[in-house]
Amino acid sequence: MYAERIEVEMLNINADGDRMVFSQELIEASIGDEIVFVPTDKGHNAQSVQGAIPEGQASFRGAMNQEVTYTVTEAGLTAVVCLPHQSMGMVAVIVVDGNTDNADSVLAARVPGRGGQKIQELVEQAQSM
Repeated sequence: MYAERIEVEMLNINADGDRMVFSQELIEASIGDEIVFVPTDKGHNAQSVQGAIPEGQASFRGAMNQEVTYTVTEAGLTAVVCLPHQSMGMVAVIVVDGNTDNADSVLAARVPGRGGQKIQELVEQAQSM
């Protein structure tokens, strides 16, 4: 089996008119895949949320307006935010190999405003897959 390269754009607005979003918000991946966050629009970054990644998985923090690659090494959920726009709901959840065992720690992570609500919705979607 070959690892995939999954590209996720950081957008000011998507085709549906949603503002400050990642092009994919629930990202399905497998161990070995690379998820590349692409700064399509300026003013964004992508980073994992402290305490909201699988045990053993390295965290990541992309610089503003810079592409960042996240290599998946562990099964489970990873919460991702754009630091300046997380309270507006610019968040994503990566679900690796369908594993949601660390859902409680992802839900307990501190993400302000609309971002926290959206993380909860995305975790619930991942659990129902």
